[in-house]
Amino acid sequence: METFIQLTVDGLSTGSVYAALALAIVLVNQATGLINFAQGGMAVLSAYLAYAFLEAGLPLILALLVAVLASFGIGALVERFLIRRFERGDPDTAVVATIGLLTLVTGIVAVVWGYNNRQFPSLFPLTSVDILGAVVSLRSLATTLTILAIMGVLQLLFMKTKLGLALRAVADNPASSALSGLPVGRLLMVGWGLAAALGAIAGGLVGPQLTLTPGMLDGALVYALAAVILGGLDSPVGAVAAAWAIGVLENLVAVYIPLIGHDLKIAVPFVLIFVILVLRPQGLFGRKVVVRV
Repeated sequence: METFIQLTVDGLSTGSVYAALALAIVLVNQATGLINFAQGGMAVLSAYLAYAFLEAGLPLILALLVAVLASFGIGALVERFLIRRFERGDPDTAVVATIGLLTLVTGIVAVVWGYNNRQFPSLFPLTSVDILGAVVSLRSLATTLTILAIMGVLQLLFMKTKLGLALRAVADNPASSALSGLPVGRLLMVGWGLAAALGAIAGGLVGPQLTLTPGMLDGALVYALAAVILGGLDSPVGAVAAAWAIGVLENLVAVYIPLIGHDLKIAVPFVLIFVILVLRPQGLFGRKVVVRV
């Protein structure tokens, strides 16, 4: 039982890394209707910005806050001067543009800061507590609770606020939203800015667990995309639940199914994607879209 609890807790901690990126991907999709493959790179850039502010002498909390604000501005500018040129065209072209943006951002980070590993301090204490025989890191527990709080805020934003409803309306039908008087351009910028700010929070949470490198979130981005597909593109709750499920199932399968082990556990999310797409294409928590023809 102690082993099971330990694997579950560690899986939730790892899944929280995936969930942080998955939430940002859901936010961009809800605001613009696009899937942002550059989200991992933008989160890494935000983490390096926070690191630079720390090196400049700012306290950790203040450095993270400034990085969040700077990331909001960067996200808004990226939408205004780059992504907007592709939003009205073929969605596949826009997706390719975000992949190119990922390459560009990763290259900029590598040129400015290099490929050497850098240590990022943690907001939370590194001590551990014993829960039913399992050793639980307070940092992992705090990270999980932070992701849970962000998920709740995003769910309230999209379902209960005028801004969230306006972002969803613009993503569903920009032309109709413009005719209704909504400032489509500004809302798109806000959506990308919020996603970039969320990426900064994700970078701040993940940075202490992984040493800072330009490609530190490349693998996590794959899992985050899997979580978004499993949970539903329009559901923050679904994205987080799926990310946690992937993290926990990976750990359990690696230990309790020797045939799979640690080498093949990466196949777990892809098997889940196949099953879910067959049984429920919109994801576990996603809305079924009905198109009138």
